[in-house]
Amino acid sequence: MGLVVGGVLAVLVAVLLWWVVRTYNRLIRLRNQTQASWAQIDVQLKRRHELIPNLVEGARGYAAHERGTLEAVITARGAAEEAGLGVTNKAVAEELLTAALGKVLALAEAYPQLKADQHFLKLQAELTTAEDKIAYARQFYNSAVQTYHTALESFPGNVVSGFGGGHARREYFEAGATAQDAPRVNLA
Repeated sequence: MGLVVGGVLAVLVAVLLWWVVRTYNRLIRLRNQTQASWAQIDVQLKRRHELIPNLVEGARGYAAHERGTLEAVITARGAAEEAGLGVTNKAVAEELLTAALGKVLALAEAYPQLKADQHFLKLQAELTTAEDKIAYARQFYNSAVQTYHTALESFPGNVVSGFGGGHARREYFEAGATAQDAPRVNLA
C-alpha cells in the first residue's frame, strides 16, 4: 500500500514539475518574442532614419528658404536615433519626427518643381513603404506584448513568473496624437 501511495505522489510531483517547467518556458518564449518584435521595430525605424537625409537634401534644392522646416526634421531625426531610449521615449521621439516629416512632405504641395522631381518622388514612396512597415512592426510588437501580459497575469503564469525573475511587464509602443493626425500628402 505504501508503494502505491509513494508512486502516486511521485507521479503528482512529476506532473507538477512538468507543468511548472512548461509554463516557465512559455513565458520565456513570449518574453523573447516581445524582444524580437521590438528589434524589428528598431530595424524599420533605422531604415526610415537613413532615408530622411536624402529626402531633406532633395527638398532643400527647391525650398531653400524653408530652412527651419528642414532643420527641424534633422533635429528630430537625431533625437529619435539616440541610443538607450525606452519604448515610451522612443515613441515620443518618433512621433515628433513623424510630425516634422509631414511638414517636409507638405512642401511638395507648395513647390510644383519638387512635386515633379523623380528623385524626391522615389524617396517619398520609399518613406511611405517604410512607414507601412513600421506600422506593421508596431502592431506585431504590441500584439506580442499583449500575449505576454496575458500569460503573466493569468494562471498559471502569474504563479510561475516569480520563479526565475526577468518577467516584467513591457511597454506598448503607442502612437500619440501627432502621429495619429499626421498630414496626408497627395501627389497625384
